[in-house]
Amino acid sequence: MTVNVLGKRLPATLTYGAALATVLLLLILAVGAAFWQTNYSVDLNQELRESADRRSSYRVFMQRMTDAETAQRGYLITGREEYLDPLNGAREEAEAALERIEALAPPGSDYASEAVQVRELMHAKFEELQLTINLSRDGRTNEARQVVGSDAGRQVMDDLRAIFERVEARENAFLADGLRRDDAAAARLQWVILLAGLLIIGVGGLLIIAVRGAMAEMRKARDAALDSERRAVSEMAARAQAEGQVRQLQKMETIGQITGGVAHDFNNMLAVIMSALQLAKRRLERGEPGVESFIDAAVDGAKRAASLTSRLLAFARRQPLSPSVLDPNRVIGDMSEMLRRTLGEQVVLETVAAGGLWRVNADRGELEQAILNVCVNARDAMANGGKLTIEVSNAFLDEAYAAANLDVKAGQYVMLAITDTGAGMDAETKRQAFEPFFTTKEIGRGTGLGLSQVHGFLKQSGGHAAIYSELGVGTSVKLYLPRTQLELSADDATPTAVDVSGDPGTLILVVEDEDRVRSLSVASLRDLGYTVLHASSGPEALRVLDANPGVSLLFTDVIMPKMTGKVLADEARTRWPHLKVLYTTGYTQNAIVHNGVLDADARLILKPYSLNDLARKVRAVLDE
Repeated sequence: MTVNVLGKRLPATLTYGAALATVLLLLILAVGAAFWQTNYSVDLNQELRESADRRSSYRVFMQRMTDAETAQRGYLITGREEYLDPLNGAREEAEAALERIEALAPPGSDYASEAVQVRELMHAKFEELQLTINLSRDGRTNEARQVVGSDAGRQVMDDLRAIFERVEARENAFLADGLRRDDAAAARLQWVILLAGLLIIGVGGLLIIAVRGAMAEMRKARDAALDSERRAVSEMAARAQAEGQVRQLQKMETIGQITGGVAHDFNNMLAVIMSALQLAKRRLERGEPGVESFIDAAVDGAKRAASLTSRLLAFARRQPLSPSVLDPNRVIGDMSEMLRRTLGEQVVLETVAAGGLWRVNADRGELEQAILNVCVNARDAMANGGKLTIEVSNAFLDEAYAAANLDVKAGQYVMLAITDTGAGMDAETKRQAFEPFFTTKEIGRGTGLGLSQVHGFLKQSGGHAAIYSELGVGTSVKLYLPRTQLELSADDATPTAVDVSGDPGTLILVVEDEDRVRSLSVASLRDLGYTVLHASSGPEALRVLDANPGVSLLFTDVIMPKMTGKVLADEARTRWPHLKVLYTTGYTQNAIVHNGVLDADARLILKPYSLNDLARKVRAVLDE
């Protein structure tokens, strides 16, 4: 590309480069001159300050010497000691001024030799003053006056004044010369800057001419580029619309997959429950035995349905967590025997603990369930047996890893690696492994919710999951939980068995707006042995509490019209501080769960719950 400069076509790069180099050189020249002038002015100002300081010190010195002589004369004339008060101060200040003069005098200079003379004269003067004062104090006033009349002291002062006048004249001459030199340097700097400015303006003018020509050519190129850009934007918009449609289809496909999976599993479970209850009812009506197996089948179907909703909530990160500080080494150690029984004899289990392992803050039950889910998947991948290794260690996920995995924060983690020697996964299987209802197992052997539950729990706990696999070699699932600086809150050993039976002397108030749920909850607690009152709303519950102040436990639903369970509990505890509260709910996104974590002072049992679960939870809350 070329530019037109004064009628000549010159290479654009060379022309602009030469112009910029010229401007830069001129700027460097101007800046260098300014820098030199600044340094020169700084040095000159320093010399002028020293000159002013020296002159000021001499003036202070002469004034103090005069003050000392005046004090001596006053004392000799009056004989009054108070006339000597200024003498000591004058001597100290004169000494300080002389020290400043000596500090400002370069060694070997006239200033240094003058300072030596001044010090000798000062000592001579103060000796003469002190001699006359001592003679006067001893009553030898005539001798003191003779010393004064000898003019020796006056000669010392005349010598000091002569030195002072010489210094004063020299410093004045230096000041005038310094100002003249500073003005000359400033004038030179102005000429340098003016010349540089004129040259820069000239070069700038040439550049403007060249740039205007180039701009005309660039406008043509710009118009062509704009046309290309408009075509590209149109194409990008069409592509973005197509990608949005694809993403929407993928979302709908995922929703359809989840909906289909939930419908399939729930219909199976509901079929079991309905058939078992209908058969049990028919046999009871006919008075026939054998209803226990049907009731057990219905209970089992209900438990499987509850487990399915729990796994879906975990996948959606809506599972209420009750985290505590854990030692992962201990968690694995406590689970090892149960895992060996679950995995069977064909799988060899090896656990590798780590020294100096960090602590984590997580829900122990959910963590154990996550480990169990991964181990069961690993067992199923080793059809003919194999080896399963569970290893724990400290890990640091750096910024590069976080950039490659957008849902991960860089930092310190505890890693649990569960590695098997099974069939392994291909790339497509690994990509879909954490999706709900995705499974490679044959029908009836898996729900496809195991790893999705693990993924949801880890994300809700601030962690991360990763899969490393190779076909024919095996798979390693790595679970990362963030490190905590909190101390272990309590010993997490397996609790001993406790009596969960109820006491008729313990009064419980059940608050539930759904009539059937409320009647079954009341019946369950009464069957456990408790004395039970009930209410259908928060205001009614407060009226019942007013009439029955001996209530020990408030068992309330969270989501209710008029007044939520949280508001009811807060109001009740304001009136009865020792009242204990147990919440229940079928959905966890409410006032007692924040960011997926249960409030520290909240006790919760999720619907649906078994009679044994209810018994243990009520007893635990009452015994706190």
